[in-house]
Amino acid sequence: MNVFSAFDGMSCGRIALDKVGLTVDNYYSSEIKDYAIKVANNNYPQDQKNRLGDITTIKGSDLPTIDLFIGGSPCQDFSGANKNRLGVEGSKSRLFYEYLRLKNETKPKYFLLENVKMGEDHQNIISKELGCEPIKINSVDFSPQNRNRLYWTNIPLVTPKHYNIGLNDILEYGWWNDKYKRKERGRPEKNKARCLLESDSRPSTRPIKMFHRYFTTGFTTLIFKSEKHYLDCANHYIENFKGLKARPENGQKYGEIDQKILDFNIDLSVYEGVRYLTPQEREDCQTVPRGYTKGLTDNQISCILGDGWTIDVIAHIFKGLK
Repeated sequence: MNVFSAFDGMSCGRIALDKVGLTVDNYYSSEIKDYAIKVANNNYPQDQKNRLGDITTIKGSDLPTIDLFIGGSPCQDFSGANKNRLGVEGSKSRLFYEYLRLKNETKPKYFLLENVKMGEDHQNIISKELGCEPIKINSVDFSPQNRNRLYWTNIPLVTPKHYNIGLNDILEYGWWNDKYKRKERGRPEKNKARCLLESDSRPSTRPIKMFHRYFTTGFTTLIFKSEKHYLDCANHYIENFKGLKARPENGQKYGEIDQKILDFNIDLSVYEGVRYLTPQEREDCQTVPRGYTKGLTDNQISCILGDGWTIDVIAHIFKGLK
């Protein structure tokens, strides 16, 4: 089987194909992030000669017959986390059209496109171009992570199995539970991590800012030393900082939180010991083999895993090729 992977990242598609036991004769790919290419080369050196760089420079006529064409075009302009999203006309997400161009030029037997949940108007544009409606799969059924994604494909689908793997099952140390946060919103408790995001590669390393982001947005997963540690942090935050903004505004030197800390010399020792997920825990959330991202910085690991695919979801889809 000849495979082409657009926006290949760290070669998640290759991992999934191996996991299913499908034979790959040639794995061609496009990717421009040097550290993602480094990880892919470390784990699949045999594919190095077929890493072709920027997708905009690749022509279908230069490739052999492609049996499987896969990819996940950049999602930033589709994501609900981006208030200024422009959909397929955005500077990054318009790269979908490069996926479409090369797919049409290579005429593969099978294809797969992954992307985030998006507005119906943008979803309909992609569906019309690809000639099929997406299926919705949440990684929560395959991993310790909540990750809703859309998959456009002509691969015959098999019935999924549901695996009850929780975040606490893969923690290296510490305590986590979302029962308090979900109770505030009137939602049932879940033992799953928040969706890993590329933006996790740019988090604050100050414990108070880490807790502020977790407590106010829920866009990250934060681990505590114990349940008591979480409650102590929550009570301290509510008493001192609830409703305050972290970022400076209107030419201010400090945000409201930092200004209050300075003005009142507030003791922040209660937040010591809060942490983000470790590299191993992030790999487990994406069902990536442990140690696969070895050799990268913590920020680089967060970035490529946040950009990547949940391997067991893709492997499940690829079972339809057998």
